[in-house]
Amino acid sequence: MHPIVSALKHHKTTVVLVALEIALTCAIVTNALFLIGDRLAAMRMPTGVADNELVWARVSGLDLGGAAASRDPADLATADLAALRGLPGVESAAMANTLPLTNNYWSMGVFRRPGDEKSGLDNVVEYLGSPGMLRTLGIRLSAGRDFLPQEYADYNPFKDQPPPTVAIVTRTLAGQLWPGENPLGKTFWLDSDGKHAVQVVGVVGHLLNPSINKDQGVDRSLILPVTRVPGGVYVLRVRPDARGTVKRDLPGVLTRIDPARIVTDDHIYADTVSDYYHGDRAMIWVLVVVTGCLLALTALGVVGLSSFWVQQRTRSIGIRRAIGATRHDILRYFQVENLLIVGAGIVLGSLGAVGLNLWLMKHYELAHMPLTWLGSGAVVLWLLGQLAVLGPALRAAAVPPVVATRSV
Repeated sequence: MHPIVSALKHHKTTVVLVALEIALTCAIVTNALFLIGDRLAAMRMPTGVADNELVWARVSGLDLGGAAASRDPADLATADLAALRGLPGVESAAMANTLPLTNNYWSMGVFRRPGDEKSGLDNVVEYLGSPGMLRTLGIRLSAGRDFLPQEYADYNPFKDQPPPTVAIVTRTLAGQLWPGENPLGKTFWLDSDGKHAVQVVGVVGHLLNPSINKDQGVDRSLILPVTRVPGGVYVLRVRPDARGTVKRDLPGVLTRIDPARIVTDDHIYADTVSDYYHGDRAMIWVLVVVTGCLLALTALGVVGLSSFWVQQRTRSIGIRRAIGATRHDILRYFQVENLLIVGAGIVLGSLGAVGLNLWLMKHYELAHMPLTWLGSGAVVLWLLGQLAVLGPALRAAAVPPVVATRSV
């Protein structure tokens, strides 16, 4: 080890520059790998609904006047659902105000105690659903029961109407309202003043929010039973092989019932989920390219430095071979030397990675990076360094002693 350290001391500037290059690469690559892993984990999260069996649509009325304008929205919704259920391949249909990962959501405040603002929990996502919503969406309860027919209420959150008296909550919301307690049968209060009592009759293990962000979280939400959903979406559960056909025929069915409107959205839900993560996939590819370029430049730097040192040390290599050093000894010498330089760079880079992560947390709402990712970055850089130095080291080990000494 002493000859290696002594040789490095004679090339301090070069060693420092290479170590700094490795440190910079380590800081950036570690955070990039963490970001890639974090986004991939988010994209693999189940939505909580039957992704591959849903088709959904939204309609918008046209102000044409006459009889069409005076048609009762409740009757129209009933006729729409009946017609949609008659489409080939459709197993069930219902209305909802929104769906997971559609970026369209309503949120409200929930109170643990009536009228007590200090007991409030803000930005709770509100799912409204007509009869059959849970079955249509494929939502599975982990505890409790589905809504009873008499529990559905005529409720519009934007009007002065009391909400339904029962609700189904996600396990995340239940844990925040009543930590460590069984939420079934518990009561919370809705409205801006917390004056409407609502009882929990069921719990959903997991149901993603329409938008995942720091305010609403991942799956902090509740489901309320309503007779109709003003401005909501029609959701159809269909056979997976019939999704394309149902999507094609759906607009015609709705416009035949009421020509005074247009279908503004009609989607296969699996495509909706894919579209939601479009930005994440783009970011992942950008990070992969940036990471690959950084690693390639770092590897080239190590290869160039090692090749230069092999050429510069031809005489010392020849002397060592002449006095009994084997090829393995020469190979190990350059590998250990590289390991020391890369190790110094990784130590500095790990500190830089933590600092970069803290900066990203402050300015871009990035999650805290677990320390295990520092180990991942270190392993990547160490392997890269050993692979990069392998070629020059093998060339050095292959030089015959007689050729090396004659080259002086």
